[in-house]
Amino acid sequence: MHYFLLFLAGKRAFAFNSCLLALLLTAFGCATTPPTAAVVTTVYIVRHAEKDPTPGLADPALTPAGEQRATALRDKIGQQPVVAIFTTNTTRTRTTVAPLAAARQLTPQVYDARQLGALADRIRGEFAGKTVVVVGHSNTILETAEALGVTRPVAIVNDNEFSYLLEVKLPSSGAPTVDASRYGAQ
Repeated sequence: MHYFLLFLAGKRAFAFNSCLLALLLTAFGCATTPPTAAVVTTVYIVRHAEKDPTPGLADPALTPAGEQRATALRDKIGQQPVVAIFTTNTTRTRTTVAPLAAARQLTPQVYDARQLGALADRIRGEFAGKTVVVVGHSNTILETAEALGVTRPVAIVNDNEFSYLLEVKLPSSGAPTVDASRYGAQ
């Protein structure tokens, strides 16, 4: 019986010492957990493709060159894991993103170009860690990038420039970044 009691006391001491060791290792940082990867939200921002230049049209359609650019947009970013597409409520923006939306089986969501801060907040909140596309106009794509917290990558987008593709990266920690490239025919 005496040996049995010594055996139990030894087991209790071992369990206590094991718990104490684990507590000390955790307290002094020796027990590590793997770091978690930063969550990055990717936002592609483009201007609508070439539109019908006929004066006085309230909502012009795309030209054949614009339709080709819309296909080029799909080809350029169609393999990215796009989960949402935002467009203003115009024919030219909706048509620009139509091939990409069809390829990704997404319904574009209309946003108000006068409320870019609200759009940026929505992207940061609802789409954190995901990839989205925003289609706008020559006077909104740089402003959209700014609303997302980056500096304009180019000074201005002229009325005859349709090929800019802005890629904004919004990490969960650290500063956002932007890269400006071109797509489609120059």
